[in-house]
Amino acid sequence: MDFLKDLGIKDVNYGACYGPGGWIGGDDRESLDAINPTTGEVLAKVMQASEADYEEIMRVATETFKEWRMTPAPVRGQVIHDLGIALREKKDPLGRLVSLEMGKIVQEGWGEVQEMIDICDFALGQSRMLYGRTIASERPRHRMMEQWHPLGPVGVITAFNFPVAVWSWNAALAAVCGDPTVWKPSSEVPLTGIAVQTIANEVMEAHGLQGVFNLVIGKGRVVGERMLNDKRIPLVSFTGSTAMGKRVGQVVGERLGNTILELGGNNAVIVTPSADMDMVVPSVLFGAVGTAGQRCTSTRRVFLHKDIKKDFVKRLINAYKQVKIGDPLDESNLMGPMINEAAIEDMFRAIDQIKEKGGKILHGGKRIDGNGFFVEPTIVEAEHDWEIVHHETFAPILYLIEYEDFEQVLEWHNEVPQGLSSCIFTNNMREAETFLSPMGSDCGIANVNLGTSGAEIGGAFGGEKETGGGRESGSDAWKAYMRRQTNTINYSTDLPLAQGIKFGN
Repeated sequence: MDFLKDLGIKDVNYGACYGPGGWIGGDDRESLDAINPTTGEVLAKVMQASEADYEEIMRVATETFKEWRMTPAPVRGQVIHDLGIALREKKDPLGRLVSLEMGKIVQEGWGEVQEMIDICDFALGQSRMLYGRTIASERPRHRMMEQWHPLGPVGVITAFNFPVAVWSWNAALAAVCGDPTVWKPSSEVPLTGIAVQTIANEVMEAHGLQGVFNLVIGKGRVVGERMLNDKRIPLVSFTGSTAMGKRVGQVVGERLGNTILELGGNNAVIVTPSADMDMVVPSVLFGAVGTAGQRCTSTRRVFLHKDIKKDFVKRLINAYKQVKIGDPLDESNLMGPMINEAAIEDMFRAIDQIKEKGGKILHGGKRIDGNGFFVEPTIVEAEHDWEIVHHETFAPILYLIEYEDFEQVLEWHNEVPQGLSSCIFTNNMREAETFLSPMGSDCGIANVNLGTSGAEIGGAFGGEKETGGGRESGSDAWKAYMRRQTNTINYSTDLPLAQGIKFGN
């Protein structure tokens, strides 16, 4: 693990969080095991934060905000520019650490770090484009305008499947908007959190800063609950399950705080008779097998027109047979392990329900013997209305569903409670345009002749319904990290009221 040293991690028994005095740790804190899902072995022990540790980090973040909000946005952008450079220099070792600790193949690990680099580039440009607008006033010699001001310290709670990219979506934009971030990474991947914080520390030190980027590793009931209830945090960005997202929304909403919720996905592909099968099969393969089916954008349902079903199934099974499964750091492998034993148990509970329904397993459906958390990616023939099909199982299970009528399949596509990513493969212009119309996909992401997985940072990322409705990354997602203020300036010597109201003389 020489790449750990390349990331500045010399002693992997790190403290719980990073404060003004360095890494906070100690024997009085509970430790957390970082597990290698490829072997099941312990990579390192990391101290977990106490409530006192959290309070110290929040004190620093709150004090930092008072100065950071008054730093000109283009100057803040230069800090993110330098963070992007630092990530470019560390792309290889950080990508390898993502693969080691999370289990996604190294090509995906490098791709995740590239996402971090891309969002830094995006945020740098955004730092000079935090635009307000001028509004025509109905009153003479009055000018109305909108301004956007920094919001405050932002709480970021991320999931295991994208252990570094989702942090950067929030941290880069929040920073150029004038907000520090307080990051609680998933307890499944603490080492990637430490590595990113180490990189961020070097950038902050070079600019004479502290407290812009903050890390707190700890239990949900200790750190997570404090963040949700903390009125000093006006915005919480949460990535995780729909069930937990509902609690986050409720708790933060009760104190009238804001949330960005990136929750479950049950993403579908519609394959029409005119589809180009040479494009469909690899897209479905990557969408279903990539990250061992543990992406929120993973392909979980494929609706196949009856006229092309037989050909597609034959091609897809043949493609699945060629997927090499093993150590994600071996570049010849296309699928690594699942994150832990609990994930495997969830997968096989779903397979049991599939069998009870009479579902036919066309490929896979078994655990792979040996060390680590490896399974066979599974293809199932299913019906659109099964309860298990409407449930998001975070595993490489793909449901194949036959259809005949195009309008009917659109209804089937939209009948699940989740609404993140979707796509259609067709060369029929009317089908493509209908899929993107108000009567088409009800998801936050809808693609034509492109799979469900693998979004660019330039577009806002997020979904509808039980996916949460939040947006991160590109487009105008930056507005979530700022507060809007409407200003009116009277440069006359009169005091006219709006709507022509007369009040006294």
